[in-house]
Amino acid sequence: MEKNNLYPIFLKTKNLNVLIVGGGNVAEEKLTFLLKSSPDANVTMVSPLFRERTIEIVNTGNVKRIEDVYKNGYLKDNHIVIATTDNPEVNIKIYEDCRAQSKLINVADNPPYCDFYMGGIVTKGNVKVAISTNGKSPTTAKRLRQFFEDVIPENIDDLVNNLNVYRKTIKDDFEQKVKKLNEFTKGLVEKI
Repeated sequence: MEKNNLYPIFLKTKNLNVLIVGGGNVAEEKLTFLLKSSPDANVTMVSPLFRERTIEIVNTGNVKRIEDVYKNGYLKDNHIVIATTDNPEVNIKIYEDCRAQSKLINVADNPPYCDFYMGGIVTKGNVKVAISTNGKSPTTAKRLRQFFEDVIPENIDDLVNNLNVYRKTIKDDFEQKVKKLNEFTKGLVEKI
């Protein structure tokens, strides 16, 4: 049985620069997904043409739009790159340029050319759950996201904030702190 060996992380995209190459439906989808999860993300989009709806989204976020074809120079000062052009050769060129410059790259709908995937995300206040199917089935990730949105209670943020206050009052060493918090939260799964 194949295993998912991806390492999940949560990025502070406000501190990073994201480049999306492309201006079509897929670019719009990636931009929407990114801004939904990280509305303060620093994003630059490069494409000779942009969909009307994409331009509307760009104008509401911290997004810069450049009307041009992809050039290697656009990678400068960007940490993460998402290639969404409808030209596979351009996307592979972007991938190769990113590899040469140690940039993280996602070539949309082309898993062999991805350092990361943009999976399903559920957000309830301070709680965020990311879901990955190892790039195999975005539809499954979507269904799981819908399931977790229904199962995680709306007031989960109250619990998180209360536990944060409680955690700060514990004066024991790290191991004892973890033990107390584990004991305190062991019924959480049963309550959800």
